Order: sequence, then C-alpha cells, then structure tokens
Amino acid sequence: MSDQQLVQLDRVTKKYGEHVVLRDIDLEVRQHEVITLIGASGSGKSTLLRCVNGLEEIQGGRILFDGDVVSGPGVDLVALRRQVGMVFQSFNLFPHMSVLKNCTVAPVKNGQVNEATARTAAMEMLQRVGLADKADSFPDRLSGGQQQRVAIARSLLMQPRVLLLDEITSALDPELVVEVLDLVRELAHGGMTMILTTHEMSFAREISDRVCFLSRGTIVEQGPPEQIFGAPVEAATQQFLRRVTEAGRL
Repeated sequence: MSDQQLVQLDRVTKKYGEHVVLRDIDLEVRQHEVITLIGASGSGKSTLLRCVNGLEEIQGGRILFDGDVVSGPGVDLVALRRQVGMVFQSFNLFPHMSVLKNCTVAPVKNGQVNEATARTAAMEMLQRVGLADKADSFPDRLSGGQQQRVAIARSLLMQPRVLLLDEITSALDPELVVEVLDLVRELAHGGMTMILTTHEMSFAREISDRVCFLSRGTIVEQGPPEQIFGAPVEAATQQFLRRVTEAGRL
C-alpha cells in the first residue's frame, strides 16, 4: 500500500430536500488500498460511492481526487470518471451492442484511443476476465455473472486509478457470486485501489485493508477488518454484526 492519498472526503454532506443521507463524512483512501463500506440498507453506502464519482452533487464539504477538488460547480466530470471508474449492481450493459462493442464504445467516444486499438485492448481484457469467447455475444446471451465480469472489464478499459464497486453481487444467483468475487480478489492482489459496498461479510473481511461501518449517513466506526469484525468498539457496529451473524452472512 502506498502513502499517496488518492481520494479524500472532507465533511461531506448529501441531502435530498430536508432528508440528510450523508452527514459530515470524513474518509481518506490511499493508493492500492481496498476500503469496504458495510452497513444496513439505507445507511448511505451507495450514495457515498455515487458522490465520489460525481453522479450525485453534495450539499456540504468537499471531495478531492489526487489533491484536486472534484466536487462543486465547474468540475470536469468526464475527466473525473476516466480516473474513477464505477461498476453497478445492475450491470448497465448496452443490450443492443455486443460484448466487444460494450467494451470499446467509451474509450473510442472519449477520444482516448482509435477503434483498432480499443478492440485489441478489449480482447486482451476479455481474455483476462475469461470471456474472450463471448466477444461477439450480446448481453442477453450471458449469465448474470458473465455480464458483471463484462461490466468490470469495461470499467477497467478506461484505466481508472480508483474503482468503485456498488453491491456488484447482489443481483446474482448464489452460484454466480464466486466468479465475480474471484475477479475482484485478483484486482485487489494486483494493487487496484478500490472502494466497495457489499453484504458479503466474509469477503469483506478477507479482501479489505480497512472496513467502514455506516449507519444513518455517518461512519460510525472504521479500522482493519480483524478489528471491525473481531472486536468492534461501537454498540451500533456490534448490533449490526450480530444481525449479520444470525442471518448466516458472517
């Protein structure tokens, strides 16, 4: 893990009208670090990721990437999203495009590379995620796990410095979860900086450098996984993990 700080949230607040979704969030993410956000549904985990990627505007505080402020008016969101990729739980593949075209359309459209270079890079990435033989297939011919691996490959082709993963296995059948988690595990071992939300607590415990427990829009507790899962300090964290254990997810 590097000491270089890539992402910083400084007293970030997000509201929908009078409803506060995130309240005074402070979070720092270093290069090559894997941060997992845990907490009940509605605790603000996904909203936090969407704020980092500029998909949601914040109403207080600031967000910095590599030392530059990337929140507020005048931010180049296209440039930000080249650096900060995001993969969603619902895949978001273009149904009318082949797997290969899904992977090449953004780099070509953004002027990063020409079509031929994009195709070569996409085929190499699809080989890496085990789907080169599906390059000409359309999304509806793939399993959910395959579609999610294509979505991750597509994001990686933008060569992001940080990857945000939002509950990427929650829409999958249980037997398809493993193949996607294996890919994320490979990315972590390769040094990819990641912030992810997940309900897969055993996976979070294995893969994370740091775990943050959110409740009601605040980070209640954070620390290394062995501390958060083994000896949580805050009562709210203890209660959440008890419920998770009783549900058989830890």
